[in-house]
Amino acid sequence: MLIVPEREIADLMTRSAAFDAVEKVFAAMAAGEAVNFPVVREALGHEDALYGFKGGFDRAGMSLGLKAGGYWPRNMERRGLINHQSTVFLFDPDTGQVRAMVGGNLLTALRTAAASSVSIRHLARADAKVIGMIGAGHQAAFQLRAALEQRDFEKVIGWNLHPEMLPGLEKVATEAGLPFEAVALEGLRAADVLITITSSFDAILLEEHVGPGTHIACMGTDTRGKQEVATALVARASLFTDEVAQAVSIGECQHAVAEGRVRESDITQIGAVINATHPGRVSDDEVTLFDGTGVGLQDLAVASAVVDLALARGTAIEVEF
Repeated sequence: MLIVPEREIADLMTRSAAFDAVEKVFAAMAAGEAVNFPVVREALGHEDALYGFKGGFDRAGMSLGLKAGGYWPRNMERRGLINHQSTVFLFDPDTGQVRAMVGGNLLTALRTAAASSVSIRHLARADAKVIGMIGAGHQAAFQLRAALEQRDFEKVIGWNLHPEMLPGLEKVATEAGLPFEAVALEGLRAADVLITITSSFDAILLEEHVGPGTHIACMGTDTRGKQEVATALVARASLFTDEVAQAVSIGECQHAVAEGRVRESDITQIGAVINATHPGRVSDDEVTLFDGTGVGLQDLAVASAVVDLALARGTAIEVEF
């Protein structure tokens, strides 16, 4: 069995490599060549933690495995650890033997950012100039860095429930040579692209906060009950997702579906746009929304790429198992 420790990931996986891996696996999903297994996600009743498993099989990329992990909300304040903790396990699809164990914390951040940036590349207006961020936690910086590579943005605006955290986004914008402005929710209407990345259980982004032609990447809702976007706005938008089954059960679309505002058939896999079997955006005034629920195949795709790189560089640890 091969081991790629968490400490090695930063030197192996780039944003570009993560983007390519995620885009390919989304395309494979839409083509019926890759399938996600049902998600297990449960409250432990200990440390207020959520824990679960996401897995699948990608026949095109020959990746089989799962990610185990979850969210420990007091890790940072108590132990100096990030709140999200995960590990990816890969198996040989021909034999079922374990192939690799890979640190999943940074990979999760990179693959989540890659998913929203894939949606921006394929759904945002070509002339998008202003990007807006809702949320300023650990994942937000990853989201913004990846998104800025997809269009010639000229400005970053941001809102966060705790505004004292916004300097983290300003730092990313400054590094990219762009101005940053903290805005009220109403000010987000100036954005051509919006990324929501919070842990909210109540709608933050309302219909009046979004102008015509905006692309919204909803990346925070991945659990039953979470919500970042008002159902009226979801119903107004052209809807895309990583996987429809997750969008209607644990994603941003769950509430609009429950209210009867949206049907499952109204939601399109982003892979269909990548494969050119769906046109994606059809007008400059159209509001598009990507419901990024986070699928196990994303984790397997980036973990498989990391293992290949670690083998090529001689940094993978091999153990008898």
